[in-house]
Amino acid sequence: MVQIKTPEQIAKMREAGLVVAAVHAATREAAVPGATTKDLDDVARKVLAEHGAKPNFLGYGGFPATICTSVNEVVVHGIPSEKVVLKDGDIISIDAGAIVDGWHGDAAFTAFVGSGHAPELIELSRVTEESMWAGIAAMKQGNRLVDVSRAVETYIRRQPKPGGGKYGIIEDYGGHGIGTEMHMDPHLLNYVDRRRGKGPRLVPGFCLAIEPMVSLGTPKTDVLEDDWTVITTDGTWSSHWEHSVALTERGPLVLTALDGGRAKLAEYGVTAAPDPLA
Repeated sequence: MVQIKTPEQIAKMREAGLVVAAVHAATREAAVPGATTKDLDDVARKVLAEHGAKPNFLGYGGFPATICTSVNEVVVHGIPSEKVVLKDGDIISIDAGAIVDGWHGDAAFTAFVGSGHAPELIELSRVTEESMWAGIAAMKQGNRLVDVSRAVETYIRRQPKPGGGKYGIIEDYGGHGIGTEMHMDPHLLNYVDRRRGKGPRLVPGFCLAIEPMVSLGTPKTDVLEDDWTVITTDGTWSSHWEHSVALTERGPLVLTALDGGRAKLAEYGVTAAPDPLA
């Protein structure tokens, strides 16, 4: 069943979302050549403690760290390690979450380490991020879950890939409901699978973590022996972007964006809901 939130509960999720935004800002700044992914995990842990929040990744299904740090061909669930040293030209997707008074926030972004990145990598991240915003803009009363999936997929499919070919929309992982748990119903595909039907109707109080993952090649993945780290089967690099979003009576509120999603949603002709904490 889908958990429908009250305005008061959405306000609590907004508190958690702003902590996640603070973690993102700190880890983005720390993602420099020579830093280890364990360094980034230490930064995230410190920010969470400063805000009195709990990590929702640490211990989840046995996950051993505060954040996920996925470098280059790693799609998602990369485990922070002292052995993984960031190099100039790398890309890293950082997935972070927070719990405040039992309510969860969850978001991810892709960062460029150092400089000199190939245009195809810059475009990969842009396409992935913009497809997320297209999905967020589709969170409207009366729409169904499949409309969010369709918006994400349509945006990606319409983007020309530098050098030709198609982007790989990762098939085995997607978005999810969020609230009193990090992962809840419904599961959100980043593409349309007609066998799954239209999914539930979107109503006020519906909260989703929308998170496209896109590669420069295959949509297929493997899991490494640590039972967590997910890589592309062909070794192509990938990007991961995510925001937690609540649908309210006055439109979508991006819980993990500092401005609630106002600026980006305006580009799609959508007015973001007022911030309950403002």
